[in-house]
Amino acid sequence: MKNLKRAGIVLLIFLMVFGMAGCKKAEAPKRAEMEVKKEVKEKKEEPKKEEVPANQNLLTGLGDLTDGAIGKRPVAVMVNNVQDAMPQYGVAKADIIYEVPVEGDVTRLMALYADYTTVPKICAVRSCRYYFPAFSQGYDAFYVNWGIDDSIADYLEMLNLDQYDGMNNAGGLFGRDQDRLNAGYSLEHTGFFDGTRFAEVVQSEGKRTDLADDKKGTAFQFNGMDEQLKPVGSDCTNVNINFGAASATLTYDEASKTYLKQLNGNPQMDNATNTQLAFTNVFVLETDISVRDDIGHKEINWYGGDSSVGYYVSNGGVQKIHWNKEANNESSYLCFFDESGKELKVNRGKSYIAVNYPGQSEFK
Repeated sequence: MKNLKRAGIVLLIFLMVFGMAGCKKAEAPKRAEMEVKKEVKEKKEEPKKEEVPANQNLLTGLGDLTDGAIGKRPVAVMVNNVQDAMPQYGVAKADIIYEVPVEGDVTRLMALYADYTTVPKICAVRSCRYYFPAFSQGYDAFYVNWGIDDSIADYLEMLNLDQYDGMNNAGGLFGRDQDRLNAGYSLEHTGFFDGTRFAEVVQSEGKRTDLADDKKGTAFQFNGMDEQLKPVGSDCTNVNINFGAASATLTYDEASKTYLKQLNGNPQMDNATNTQLAFTNVFVLETDISVRDDIGHKEINWYGGDSSVGYYVSNGGVQKIHWNKEANNESSYLCFFDESGKELKVNRGKSYIAVNYPGQSEFK
């Protein structure tokens, strides 16, 4: 009887142990299944990362670089911008254009081309002023000009520019436009740069074409590939900039979502393409500008600061911003911030950057 009772107890314990183990095994797959479902749900809820094209243009954010220009340096070209030199040609293809006062408060352009293999023929090319390469170095650009202000020779040598100068016909890339000479243009308005041969010349000379490691980012923080956002501020369909002896007007074209440029009240045209200069983004950067010598050469604060005022215009709107570069560091990026101090995001497309005296611009 004792043995029978002992056997019953053993059997009961056996069933309890294996029954509990069976419950654990039955729960395990449920828990695993729940974890898998949770993981799948979390993956579905993660925002899809936007794919940026491999041939993204670092100056515009658009996917339009040729294969041979991916990861390569841009080209900055000095362009004559006085009324007697109009119309220019080759400028409509530029990705970024700077307009800054020079002697007498007329302006000069610096046109930047992201794809060094597709630079057009450009006219009229003009001389360098020290503040232009102070900006171009931030893009690690080749620098193209025709002559310099002699007082800045040491400064340019210190910058160690990869410079092509029409004064010595560097690379055999410069010449005088015979049609302009025949039409009676003054000599200083006839110099051209044959950008169509630039890649061939640079490669034959063994110049560095790859972007520096710290210059492989975009020129701006861009909005999404398919986003066209309006700046946080007021409506703006018309920008008027008074440089002193020259004026720029940029008028919004709703159909193309770009701002069409005028110089001194006349449409600013590219004679090669018969198109008016047009920009997705317009920046007006206010800074200190003074005369530094008897000739009238300018002293310009090109590095700005945390409190330096600017305006960003795009898609029919304008907002006040702040801008800076690192002082005494020409190779630093030009940066833009909203009034809260957050880095500005801009629409993808071509940009126009005016650097001018404070309080000389109207936004309507």
